[in-house]
Amino acid sequence: MSHYKKVIQDYISEHKAKTIELLRQLVMENSVSGNESKAQAIVLEKLRELELDLDVWDPDIKEMKEHPYFISTRDDFAGSPNIVATLKGTGGGKSLILNGHIDVVPEGNIQQWTNPPYSATVVDNKLYGRGATDMKGGNVALILAIEAIKKSKITLKGNVYFQSVIEEESGGAGTLATILRGYSADGVIIPEPTNMKFFIKQQGSMWFRLRVKGKVAHGGTRYEGVSAIEKSMLIVQQIQKLEQLRNDRINDPLYDGVPIPIPINIGTIHGGTWPSSVSDLVTLEGRFGVAPNEKLEAAREEFENWIYNIKNLDDWFVENPVEVEWFGARWVPGTVEADSELVQTLQRNYCETMNQSPIVEAAPWGTDGGLFTQILNIPMIVFGPGETKVAHYPDEFIDLDQLFLSAEIIACTLIDWCGVEDQHESEGAYENEKVL
Repeated sequence: MSHYKKVIQDYISEHKAKTIELLRQLVMENSVSGNESKAQAIVLEKLRELELDLDVWDPDIKEMKEHPYFISTRDDFAGSPNIVATLKGTGGGKSLILNGHIDVVPEGNIQQWTNPPYSATVVDNKLYGRGATDMKGGNVALILAIEAIKKSKITLKGNVYFQSVIEEESGGAGTLATILRGYSADGVIIPEPTNMKFFIKQQGSMWFRLRVKGKVAHGGTRYEGVSAIEKSMLIVQQIQKLEQLRNDRINDPLYDGVPIPIPINIGTIHGGTWPSSVSDLVTLEGRFGVAPNEKLEAAREEFENWIYNIKNLDDWFVENPVEVEWFGARWVPGTVEADSELVQTLQRNYCETMNQSPIVEAAPWGTDGGLFTQILNIPMIVFGPGETKVAHYPDEFIDLDQLFLSAEIIACTLIDWCGVEDQHESEGAYENEKVL
């Protein structure tokens, strides 16, 4: 371990209580979509304390609507700011984006929580609350990594861009806004909750809506009608066959142990108006998984053709085709090669910190990472503290040890990736702060 990295390790060890308090403040703010401003204000105050160059703005929805990857159900982003903080380097080194989202999903049924979802309760070295693992814990790890470098007076050569963005949970409009604003770098790390695994591939997804038509009739003479409910059952069966077909094509070892790498999920079914009437309309809504190396357009076309060709199985659909609509959220797939310099640099620092090699897998869900690979064509890796299996669930929590370890790994990666300006006169020195 280099001298610089030992200093980072010591700084993080001495500032754990203060970091936990920052995370508690963030988790106590309910930052669902449209309500991000108070949590972002806490982030902004911390970044000002670190004397970073700040860019704060409400994304322009009119500008973003022109981009093919834009998706949102909102009319505007007024009062929902993005934040980009820049730790400027001296020049000559590679740059890195550290990207995390501040928005969280709704808390759901509060009765299912042991403690209130925004209480930020700490028990047995775990901090509980909505957003603790997805992904305010990851954001705080990024801030701590930058703080450790800054306060230790380690001067990097390359720029570091910390991005606290909105709207990831709804499809990535916040990150898209940073790209359209001109932010780019030589690589990206996104600390979504991977349980400290390396996710070098991520699936994309799209939401779909199907309208299945029938013919209304009295329930007593249902044979004179055509049940949209019964026809929708055929649609569901054919979707399951398409799911099997698409997943049979995937032989990537990173998906070993994953039963369905790119699922097609039917999430809602609505149909019928009266128990004694034959249903003349059923609406199915779902999520369509997209493979890491697949284009959204190609995936969408295959799905639409599959639904259209159901007419070959049932003549009813010749005159009454199923209507297909794409709506709501959408995530772009992404991938980075395992032997890329970014992955190798992060892996080297992981091994030094953890004394073991990381587990490398493909992500079971989408992130904003695909926007960086598809639009900017820059390497991106998803790696962070927290577990997927508790994200979006009641009693969501993050293991605090993972937060500090990931911060150390990322800080040390910044040193290797960005390079350090030689400044022997201040090596190892950092500002003395009172540890809270």
